[in-house]
Amino acid sequence: MCKIIVMIFFKKIYFLFFLSFLLITTQASTEVVNKIKSKGNSRVSLETIVIFGDVILGKDYDSQEINLLIKKLYETNFFENISVELENNTLTITVQENPTINTIIFKGENAKKYKENIKSLLLLKEKSPFVNSNIKTDINLIKSFYREIGFYFVNIDAEIEVLGNNRVNLVFSIDKGEKAKIAKIFFLGDKKIRDKRLRDIITSQESQIWKFLSRNVYLNQGRVELDKRLLKNYYKNKGYYEVEVASSNVEYSEGDGFILTFNIEAGKRYRFKKISANISDALDKVAFASLEKNFNKVVGDYYSQQKLTSILEEIDKLSQLKELQFINHNVTETLDDEGVEVVINIFEGQKFSIERINVVGNSVTNDSVIRGELLVDEGDPYSALLVNKSINRLKARNIFGEITSSVSEGSTPNYKILELSIEEKATGEIAAGAGIGTDGTSFMFSVTENNWLGRGIQLSTEANISQEKVSGNIAVNNPNYNFSGNSVYSAFDLSSTDLEETSGYKSSKTGFSVGTQFEQYVDILFSPSVSLSYEDIEVKSTSSSAIQKMKGNFTNMDFLYGITLDKRNQKFQPTDGSRFKFIQSLPLVQDSSSILNGIDISSYHSVSDDLIGSAKIYLRAINGIDEDVRLTSRMFLPQTKLRGFNTRKVGPKDGKDYIGGNYTSAFGLEAQLPNLLPESTKTDVSLFMDAGNVWEVDYSDSVDNSNKIRSSIGIAANVYTTVGPLSFTLAQNITKAATDETQTFNFRLGTSF
Repeated sequence: MCKIIVMIFFKKIYFLFFLSFLLITTQASTEVVNKIKSKGNSRVSLETIVIFGDVILGKDYDSQEINLLIKKLYETNFFENISVELENNTLTITVQENPTINTIIFKGENAKKYKENIKSLLLLKEKSPFVNSNIKTDINLIKSFYREIGFYFVNIDAEIEVLGNNRVNLVFSIDKGEKAKIAKIFFLGDKKIRDKRLRDIITSQESQIWKFLSRNVYLNQGRVELDKRLLKNYYKNKGYYEVEVASSNVEYSEGDGFILTFNIEAGKRYRFKKISANISDALDKVAFASLEKNFNKVVGDYYSQQKLTSILEEIDKLSQLKELQFINHNVTETLDDEGVEVVINIFEGQKFSIERINVVGNSVTNDSVIRGELLVDEGDPYSALLVNKSINRLKARNIFGEITSSVSEGSTPNYKILELSIEEKATGEIAAGAGIGTDGTSFMFSVTENNWLGRGIQLSTEANISQEKVSGNIAVNNPNYNFSGNSVYSAFDLSSTDLEETSGYKSSKTGFSVGTQFEQYVDILFSPSVSLSYEDIEVKSTSSSAIQKMKGNFTNMDFLYGITLDKRNQKFQPTDGSRFKFIQSLPLVQDSSSILNGIDISSYHSVSDDLIGSAKIYLRAINGIDEDVRLTSRMFLPQTKLRGFNTRKVGPKDGKDYIGGNYTSAFGLEAQLPNLLPESTKTDVSLFMDAGNVWEVDYSDSVDNSNKIRSSIGIAANVYTTVGPLSFTLAQNITKAATDETQTFNFRLGTSF
């Protein structure tokens, strides 16, 4: 028992001793800071060190708080080494400062815009501390930048040039290597749509010899992501609501280039099951009663984001027409086996006005160009709908990349500041084209600037050369003239035409034109213009006496206008809808006056994804006023309107010369067929039936009017070959005139790049 008591006593003594030792040790490591000193600092003052380290005089500091102080100072990146000592109530901070970066140099890169872009990405900055551990990260950032623009084989080394006064130059040596070209593009999975059409949708292109000017043949991750979005939007507009563009794989094939593969799972095709509007009780429901008709038009059709967007635009128009402010809407979509049910929620948004509009990021484009496209102004009620439409209008100008908007507080709660952040992009374009075929060879070259002098003006020049004609022009187009929303263009043209072999004459023409184009009503475009030209006509000595009388010099001033009703589902490769256009040219001042009238009608219908039918009508008539129509104004059918014939040798004939007619007409039916050949052949095949006529001669009663329907049937194919796109037609004429020259086979090899 005594032994146990003794053991308990000694344990208590031991515990008290340990507690006392711990208390003494803790008190010894805690000390009040009454004074602060620094050593080794030359550029960074003691006051700055105190602020960065959050040091407080009169405060007790232990080892843990000193470690925290050191950590805070390291986070500033000003110091390479730091030590802290607390003795006799004096805190001494000893530092070794990091060098300051004087200049960042990029060897191997001359483009100023690339240098600026890279500098904005780096962790290390000029006039900032040099931190050695950040070099590896910055090298990887530079590599990522170059891979984004197609340089996948880039190599980068970093060097440090030591200067005086603890300063350094940071030198990045860049070997970009060859740009990564796309050798092949594949579409895999349950894609349901032929590869040829999918290639037309994406922006990336396979590298070919003739595409040496194209930037789209180089692998660019940003462009690949855009292609994925374009593919997904295309499929959704075709009704494939659950489409997944699962991935885009990139593989390198030694010696050939990169292989780009898109994996697509189209899924099931859905229709609009039901569309309804959920209108807030705070709004007048009668104002939106007419929407029901729009809903009924599309219910039962395949789901399409474009059709849904058209309905939302109709809501915006009704809101403006009824002068309803702060109206907003969103869409709720529900999918089941029967289709997609759409509920459009219409409600009042947050009520405030725009105090100021700030535009940032435009270093080239004038502010007036951007503000001229905005549908909202300072002082207007804020409308998210109009802001989004304004952004879409800006993107449609094709001179900006990413555009974002943000709203911040204004001077009062009822006012907000709208900020638009603009990313400008390259606006210059160079294009060239070449072709060879049964109708001869041709060449084309053009240069376009879409944002001339930062004013949003389009400036272009183009030259065309063929066996019969050489032409060139310079054109200027202001898409938003005087902030009216209407485009105004002017053009200067030169041409020389030699038709002595077929029509008995040659001519040279110089002209100037000015015009405009605007949307008068929904889907209805009006395009008036005035042209002034001078023409010199030379006639072959062996031509008839009637043709000989038409030689000479002529000055013309004409008023030309067109009215277009466009209901196609898309401008490029439409699959549904129709387009109607009427044109008329009226003489204002002419040495030989005539009136031209024309009608173009086209209609498209999709039987299935791979079977698309079209019907087209082409009508032209030219009549002289108190005199005969000039030789160069007489008309022939375009080659595409009457396949199976040499259209320069169809119609009235004066002796050996084909002189064209006062009237032309054509009607065509075409069906683009499902895949008849393997996808690997990259071939589209279609069947066609063409019919046309060229007739009437006003200058002579002795020349046959050639009023006879010409017609043909045939097959057309477009093949994507390694030397360029090849198109050919094989046609059999059904009816023809005795003087017509037929052309059973026609081919064209060429491209633009």
